[in-house]
Amino acid sequence: MVRLNRIYTRTGDKGTTALGDGTRLPKHAPRIAAYGTVDEANSVIGLARLHTSGQLDAMLGRIQNDLFDLGADLCVPQDGRKAEGALRIVDAQVERLEREIDAMNAELSPLTSFILPGGTAAAAHLHLARTVARRAERLMVELAEREAVSAAAIRYINRLSDHLFVAARFANDKGQADILWTPGANR
Repeated sequence: MVRLNRIYTRTGDKGTTALGDGTRLPKHAPRIAAYGTVDEANSVIGLARLHTSGQLDAMLGRIQNDLFDLGADLCVPQDGRKAEGALRIVDAQVERLEREIDAMNAELSPLTSFILPGGTAAAAHLHLARTVARRAERLMVELAEREAVSAAAIRYINRLSDHLFVAARFANDKGQADILWTPGANR
């Protein structure tokens, strides 16, 4: 278990931060940007949860915990000093997202157009979380071009944005309150 006795350490005052293996990197390093954006997605999901309940809220709670796992995965490089035994995203977490997507999607009305982000407060926040998750995915894929990143971690973040899209529709009265894009409506 993580124990945080002091919140500020002053070790980052010169623009660096420590990875989980103790390596110090600039705060703008691709690895830091990737797991920082994962944290941002987690925060937006927290906002969405202010407007959810029941099974949707339970799914989002599991995702928030997974996102801490994903951050832990990213903050200990796979080829780093403490790689062995480090917490990693596993295929079972990706598979759970897929099962939840399929279950929610089965209850949704079919899509007839692209959806504008909005509708209920929960859906609007979930659409925002989806876009942040997509940014995290882009950063993770960019990082993976330079350094080792778990394939399961990349699958997880990819599937997460799909999950958040379907969850937003689910929060919009199972798609009935979706706001559909009307191409060229304002010409």
